[in-house]
Amino acid sequence: MRLILASTSPARLATLRAVGIEPLALAPLVDEDAAVAAAGPLGAAEMVQLLARLKAEAVLDPEVTAAAGLSPADLDGFILGGDSAFELDGTVFGKPHEPHVARERWLAQRGRSGVLHSGHWLIDHRGGRVRGAVGRASSAVVHFADDIEDSEIDAYIATGEPLKVAGAFTIDSKGAGFIDRIEGDPHTVVGLSVPLVRKLVHELGGRWTELWNR
Repeated sequence: MRLILASTSPARLATLRAVGIEPLALAPLVDEDAAVAAAGPLGAAEMVQLLARLKAEAVLDPEVTAAAGLSPADLDGFILGGDSAFELDGTVFGKPHEPHVARERWLAQRGRSGVLHSGHWLIDHRGGRVRGAVGRASSAVVHFADDIEDSEIDAYIATGEPLKVAGAFTIDSKGAGFIDRIEGDPHTVVGLSVPLVRKLVHELGGRWTELWNR
């Protein structure tokens, strides 16, 4: 059984590969800022869930599948969309994109704790048609070290890694040394909760082990 990943996130792809799944990865082409603006005020969990759903649904667009040399009928399996955001003091942060923004966030979160929210939306597209869909968000508390030096923050930002991830940090790469501990599923912080995806597959009548193809 094939899993189609509606994401270009290297971390999500690596996570799935590590648990025995080689997905078909497609770029969902969703205007995230416009989608959130159109939805109105949302909590962090609601926002990532909305974007996860839109990404999963977007790969069924003939333009998206055609760009990958496919048709919607070729997407025979489960389609997974995901999105993540970091919440600190009630403020929701996505990817910083710019070095000065990433630095401001690190200075604010050093020695403190925040919540990483990851949304998941799974479409049952077995047989090349939509048969159902389920989704849920998961959250994990991230505790940052309090002894991180300014020079370490600058060196980390210079790698470019924190510019491309929610909250300006990772736990599966260079940022791992700055995290004291995590409360909850660590995979949630990477952007894809493996235990939750397994549960969603089961809710749609699938078998997790049938997705193993590595």
